[in-house]
Amino acid sequence: MDFNLKKDLVFFDVEATGLNVIRDRIIQIGLVKYFANNNAPEELVLLINPGIPISKEAENVHGITAKDLANKPVFQQVANKIYDFIGDADIAGYNSNRFDIPLLMEEFARVGIDWDVEHRNLIDVQRIFYKMESRTLKAAYRLYCGKELEDAHDALADVKATIDVLKGQLEKYDGVDLLDEEGQKVEAPVKNDMKVLHEFTNDLKMLDATQRLKVDTDGTIIFNFGKYLGQPVKEILMKDKNYYHWIMNKEFSAQVKKIVQNIVREEELKNFRK
Repeated sequence: MDFNLKKDLVFFDVEATGLNVIRDRIIQIGLVKYFANNNAPEELVLLINPGIPISKEAENVHGITAKDLANKPVFQQVANKIYDFIGDADIAGYNSNRFDIPLLMEEFARVGIDWDVEHRNLIDVQRIFYKMESRTLKAAYRLYCGKELEDAHDALADVKATIDVLKGQLEKYDGVDLLDEEGQKVEAPVKNDMKVLHEFTNDLKMLDATQRLKVDTDGTIIFNFGKYLGQPVKEILMKDKNYYHWIMNKEFSAQVKKIVQNIVREEELKNFRK
């Protein structure tokens, strides 16, 4: 099966020093790029020296050690190569919306690259799987591809497995309706259309991957955490500047800080023009 693409699509997966998308670092990244013009897919896989220790828990999963990375480039040395490889493509992965994408955004931000995902379709293959079947990548590969996944937790192997899983999902769920969590019928939500898959695999109310900010039913951006939970971001930040500075200096994602900063700047500019 060929993907129905209106723009390029990059599947990617990372292995990391741990599971914290803000503190941890990428040690391996695998990417496969599909082209809207039907050119042959391209691959890129890199080992990266993280500059910090790898947690034992993470090492036990992916098997990559500090010794394996001793002579590898740091992220800053490969950042432009990764950025250029992705280009303006849509993004797909397995659990990518909650882990791989925000982790890569943080890595880019640390080296001064503003990697914007706002105008991309983000297809999280895990979300299709969880909504339609609810299991793991290995089980997904067995279910949709009819074989066992070898080399799990190798970045490029996981990327290729994810590609096969999405193709299997598109075939299996072609024309299949879904009863959502509220018992409402959703007609054939899994289609070979990246925008449709983006909408199906994302909570469009959430503005950032760490789910700190969200859009209320009336379109207002509100806090999804802390003492101002559920309250309008713009209103709170304009009257409580200390809270703004607290967010900008604490361990929030680069994505959250950028959104917050843009809200404050826009409001200050409006006030200046009055």
